Amino acid sequence: MKALHMVAFTLAMIGAINWGLIGLFQFNLVTTLLGGTGLENIVYILIGASAVYVFATHKGDCKMCASS
Repeated sequence: MKALHMVAFTLAMIGAINWGLIGLFQFNLVTTLLGGTGLENIVYILIGASAVYVFATHKGDCKMCASS
């Protein structure tokens, strides 16, 4: 389970960084790296699913939230 959490967390952070770059500089890192291929949509789906997973399991994984 820890490996799944780490992959999901990493993908969610990549998505967050990408949105920050889009907001600040109108630069889409995913599009730049993948060049507008069909793989780009798969990456966005994986990032979205990862964010949902991290959100849903956060309290069980977070030491600060689990103690309250």
